[in-house]
Amino acid sequence: MNLVQSVNNAMDIALASDPSAVLFGEDVAFGGVFRCSVELRDKYGRDRVFNSPLSEQGIVAFGIGLACAGATAIAEIQFADYIFPAFDQITNEAVKFRYRTGNLFDCGKLTIRTPCGAVGHGALYHSQSPEAFFAHLPGLKVVMPRGPNQAKGLLLSCIRDDNPCVFFEPKILYRSAIEEVPTGDYEIPLSKAEIVQEGNDVTLVGWGTQVHVLLEAAKIAQEKLGVSCEVIDLRTILPWDYNTVSESVCKTGRLMISHEAPITMGFASEVAAFVQNECFLNLEAPIERVCGYDTPFPHMYEAFFIPDKWRCLEGIKKLANY
Repeated sequence: MNLVQSVNNAMDIALASDPSAVLFGEDVAFGGVFRCSVELRDKYGRDRVFNSPLSEQGIVAFGIGLACAGATAIAEIQFADYIFPAFDQITNEAVKFRYRTGNLFDCGKLTIRTPCGAVGHGALYHSQSPEAFFAHLPGLKVVMPRGPNQAKGLLLSCIRDDNPCVFFEPKILYRSAIEEVPTGDYEIPLSKAEIVQEGNDVTLVGWGTQVHVLLEAAKIAQEKLGVSCEVIDLRTILPWDYNTVSESVCKTGRLMISHEAPITMGFASEVAAFVQNECFLNLEAPIERVCGYDTPFPHMYEAFFIPDKWRCLEGIKKLANY
């Protein structure tokens, strides 16, 4: 399956196994702009798979209401760049509902799916990676898969989790990432990172599309520099798996974190701050961040904005030679 097919398959299983599950968003009834929900309305009916008005705030608010009433709500925001009108609903309603009612009520069965990241031609309104905004919200789970196998298992875990989740789908991987994916029902635990490649000299941490970039950089570093890199896919941004990262850094003594989002206040900053506090005596070099620049996402210079394998390789060189 490609990533589109695995997301579709996960939602198909969720709708089939949970009679209360409902899928809605802009254009999802005919399959969505990326075709992630194709044929689901025909299979489950217009009462369970339907279009919403053009209102992100309304989509999330409706999902909160559904989840509070006991249903399983799967809401789609067409692009992550347009999730911000719903930020108040997510911040002040969804993530606080359980706390402010003393656990009498919650909207834990709400999952918000949204495509994110650069595609090479999306520019400032269709290429953003806003995961760090949501990592500041206790009570929320924030997840980003790197491929089809991960996407299906993580999405099913999000849909069935007892906390509201935001599930970011790297849109450049929708059709470019293809893997063997089990057709049956399975879940991948949230808040558990995966060591994608083991190594001894440098720890590389990323999520989503950037994991593939780090794997390419790690391969070049091994071939050209003789540097062995351990690559970790964080998978869940909030709450993140600091144990796996810390254990790896204690082994390698060097850490580089990479993401597409701008570097200032990006989630790499949180990872770096935590590791500096926990692993200070094990560090052999200052922690390196290779990220997007602090500018709106450019159209003409998109290729220069994205932290590609060559920028990541320079970061590895810097760490190895310190």
